[in-house]
Amino acid sequence: MSLHPGRTQWAIFGVAAAAIVVNAAAPWSLAASNRLDNALQLTAGLVAAVTALLYGLRRSGPDRTWRLLMAGGMALWSVGMAFWAYYQVIGGEGLPSPSWADVGFLSYPFLALPAMLMFSRRAGDVGVEPKPWTHRLNVGLILDGLIVTASLFFLSWSGALRAVVASGGPDPVSTAVAMAYPVTDLLLVVVAVLMVVFGQIKESDHTSFLLLTGGVAALAVSDSIYAYLIAIGADYMGPLSDAGFILGPLLFAFAVSSGTSRSDDRLGPAVGNAELWQVGLPYVCLVAVGLVVVVQLVTHQPDSAVGTATGMVVVALVVIRQLVHVSDNRALLREVYASQQRLAHHAHHDSLTGLANRLSLSTKLDLLIEQRRPATVVLIDVDDFKQVNDQYGHAAGDRLLCEVGQRLVDVAQPHGTVARFGGDEFVILVDGEAASAADLVARVRTVLTAPFSIADAAVNVHVSMGVVVANVDEPFVDHDVLFGRADTAMYASKRSGKDTAVIYRPAIGQAPDFSAALRDAGGDKPAGFCMVYQPVLRLDDGVIVALEALARWKALDGSDVEPSLFIPSTERAGLGRVLDAMVVNVVCSDVAEYQVRWPVHVNVGASRLGDRDFEEIVVDAVRAHGLTPGQMTLEVTETEAVSNLADGAAAIKRLQAQGVRVALDDFGTGYNSLTYLHELPVDVIKLDRSLTTWLQPDREATLYRSLVTMCARLGLDVIAEGVETEEQLRVIRELGCRYGQGFHLGRPMELGALLQGQPS
Repeated sequence: MSLHPGRTQWAIFGVAAAAIVVNAAAPWSLAASNRLDNALQLTAGLVAAVTALLYGLRRSGPDRTWRLLMAGGMALWSVGMAFWAYYQVIGGEGLPSPSWADVGFLSYPFLALPAMLMFSRRAGDVGVEPKPWTHRLNVGLILDGLIVTASLFFLSWSGALRAVVASGGPDPVSTAVAMAYPVTDLLLVVVAVLMVVFGQIKESDHTSFLLLTGGVAALAVSDSIYAYLIAIGADYMGPLSDAGFILGPLLFAFAVSSGTSRSDDRLGPAVGNAELWQVGLPYVCLVAVGLVVVVQLVTHQPDSAVGTATGMVVVALVVIRQLVHVSDNRALLREVYASQQRLAHHAHHDSLTGLANRLSLSTKLDLLIEQRRPATVVLIDVDDFKQVNDQYGHAAGDRLLCEVGQRLVDVAQPHGTVARFGGDEFVILVDGEAASAADLVARVRTVLTAPFSIADAAVNVHVSMGVVVANVDEPFVDHDVLFGRADTAMYASKRSGKDTAVIYRPAIGQAPDFSAALRDAGGDKPAGFCMVYQPVLRLDDGVIVALEALARWKALDGSDVEPSLFIPSTERAGLGRVLDAMVVNVVCSDVAEYQVRWPVHVNVGASRLGDRDFEEIVVDAVRAHGLTPGQMTLEVTETEAVSNLADGAAAIKRLQAQGVRVALDDFGTGYNSLTYLHELPVDVIKLDRSLTTWLQPDREATLYRSLVTMCARLGLDVIAEGVETEEQLRVIRELGCRYGQGFHLGRPMELGALLQGQPS
């Protein structure tokens, strides 16, 4: 387990620092203080080496490598420390230069440097994205690095390096060894600082690397103090000067015991999101340079040519960096402005066609309304556009939309605006009088007449259009109201057969109200209402065995209203029983008029079960029109709940006693199919079309066969609904179903037309 970075590590660090301070105060003899100082340094180095080795062996990959490198580096440093202690404590004589201690000490930086660089290499691990701002070389980054390097060199030169160079040595080897300490320390510190600011360090490694950097800096400081003292001829280096030799290795030990080995950690923040201290660290070095210069001026210390030249280089680099910064800011402002322009364009334009979008057109229309200027809105929907996508592919469909948009732009210019509202809908907004609406529609038709060349094919485009003219005197009108009216007119155009244009009138916006028409009819057929009949076939030989009566209604505006719309609305209006009673009478009348010999199925709501009055209506209609027993079958849909199963069962038995059969419709989709099958004594089961989708062929076939077999054993007739294809017919036959119904077997039609195709 790693040491807790917030408590244990810093507690140990504090104890070590306190020991250094106490030893520096020398409450005991100077010799004892010197021995304790050397013992602490050697112990710290060994602790760092052993800790790095133990934690390195537990890890793998780069996590293992850099720890083992640090273990080697600190082990060799400890060997050098052992030689140092021997000469000082046991030998009682000064350390020769060069010596074996120098070999150990100077081996450490050559292992520490690759260990530090391992952190940067790990930025390329799998799953780690490189920072965009370090992915490419830029001038600002290079200048910051040069400022850090030059500043640290100036500090090093002003400290130990200048003194070492000035003092020389007894021979070239001794001089080279003496200079190697500040030079290698400078190299490590520069690399550490640059990597802290610019390196791609994983978040989980930040603590380890910062502790490693602290250790490098601590050793460098003590090395520089030692080199400086030796250069000026000092004969003693106190415990406080040696603090870095104790605290540095301890920080190394903390570093190797911290961090994780996760491979999915994110990199540190990009420069735009970097911590303030990271961005400012190069300038901290610059501030340190300034402080050194101030001290030199105050103390009248002469500077060397190297120091002066380095200081001038630092100043020049900072000036250049500021100029680059200004240039970068100006470029950034230009990019921000361009981005804002692009965002504004995207916000007001369709991404596919480049035309205006709903937001842009809404703004323009509201401005025209506010200025009380006449405006015409034409909503254009491409008819059967889905077929283009299905036949030629979505890429061809997108190209067709772009070309349609371009032709509409040619029509609308110069006073109109074309927008795409999404999908295959376009809108033209024209600032002009109402008299121009018809002319605009004619021009749209003309320009879209020529075929479009799409996917090496000539594609003809037809459109349905809804036109609305803004009334400048109408209050409380905005773009939503006008777009809604255009949409209403466009759908009226589609109901009229597509490829047409309808100009909005208030009457168009009124939804067809079947409930009102039913009330007005007083129990008779409303205007536009009729019944169509779909055959039920025996699948073995294709003979018709029954008919299902289906309600149809054409509204006064000529639009065909789907049963899925007008039947539920009738139920909601409380007229469900009136509708079902009317349908039963109409069907019985049709059967008697055409002398139909087959059983006829009529759909009724499940709430009609148990309604004694409705039962009487059914029985009276059957008798009045002379239907034979068993010829009338009421289909009760399973998608509507039977409120009381016991009452429902009793009602079915009463109807059966009067010669009226009962079927359970849409079986398999509703509330509790098996419960209904058990509780309701129906005569026929109609299996819902959803059971024949064959999305899971084996599973659905097993379920279907089981239902058919179970119903057959209960003595029930089973009819398969929704037979749309030859393949469905084949499978249903194989699964044992005897009867079927669907468009593949016969479409709904008026009774007279259906009977004309049958043998007399």
